[in-house]
Amino acid sequence: MLMRLNEIVKTFNLDIRGVIHIGAHWGEEYIDYEKQGIKNLLFFEPVQANYLELLKTLPAKDEIQIENIALGNKSGMIEMFVETANGGQSCSVLEPIKHLSQYPSITFPYKEIVKIEKLDNVEFNRSFFNMINIDVQGYELEVFKGAVDTLKGIDIIYTEVNRDEVYKDCARVEQLDEFLSEFKRVKTEWTGETWGDAIYLR
Repeated sequence: MLMRLNEIVKTFNLDIRGVIHIGAHWGEEYIDYEKQGIKNLLFFEPVQANYLELLKTLPAKDEIQIENIALGNKSGMIEMFVETANGGQSCSVLEPIKHLSQYPSITFPYKEIVKIEKLDNVEFNRSFFNMINIDVQGYELEVFKGAVDTLKGIDIIYTEVNRDEVYKDCARVEQLDEFLSEFKRVKTEWTGETWGDAIYLR
C-alpha cells in the first residue's frame, strides 16, 4: 500500500468492519488491520508459494479466512505469470508488458495454473465486510465484474490503478472510475508515470 491505512482512516473518518483483501501476497498489511482493530479479514492469494507464506504470517483465528484462489469474472482454472525476484509481488494473470522495461530485474520465468472464481460465488458472511483492498496487477476490473453483488455492501475500496499498459490489456483508471460509478475516487497516489494506488468511497 502506497498510502498508510491509519492515515486513510483518519483523513476520511472511516469505520471499517472487515476487509476483503484480494491479492494478499504474504499478508504484509495484517499488522495495520490489527492496529485498527479490524477483526474480520478474508484473504485471497492464488500463487502457491505466496499462499504458504501467508499461512505462516497470519494467526489462526475464526475471524480470519484464507483462500488459495484467484478472483475474476469466471470460474475454472487460469494461467498466472509468476516471478520470484520481487518476492512474488508482481505475479499476474495478465502478461507483463511495460513492467518488463520498467523493472528489468523482475522476470517471469514460469507460469502456474491456479483456480479462479467470482467473488460473488465465494461463501462468506458479507455483512461482516465493508472494505476491499485489491492488488492484482491490472486485473482489477475483471475481479470487480465478478463481484457485482458483493460490491453492494462495500463502502471503501483501496485498489492499485494503471494509466498505461503495465500488463497486457490491463484496466486503466478511467475504466475503473466508470465501472465503480456508485463510488467516488477521493484520492490517488501515483508512483512514476504508469501505476499507483487509489481510494474509492461510496
